Amino acid sequence: MTEQEFRKALAENGFDEPVLVERKPGTRLDNHMHPFEMMAFIMSGDITLFTEHSENTYQAGQIFHLQANELHREAFGPQGVRYLSGRKNSGQTLHS
Repeated sequence: MTEQEFRKALAENGFDEPVLVERKPGTRLDNHMHPFEMMAFIMSGDITLFTEHSENTYQAGQIFHLQANELHREAFGPQGVRYLSGRKNSGQTLHS
């Protein structure tokens, strides 16, 4: 997939305009969740995502998709990672 195809897919599926995310080489993010659905396009480097059901490594030109509130952790490869991240809110609001 190309960046242009990714941006088109985001727009067609109701995602916000993507933002660029950059992570340092060899670092990690521990278990966490996002309150939004997320789809990302890897521009360079790689990322390994660990979810309850799988462990997958994504490299340049690939996309990954996480559902809202999906528990996961992330590990970034020896070159780090740069990716475009599109978000889509679930439409639910949280009340305190």
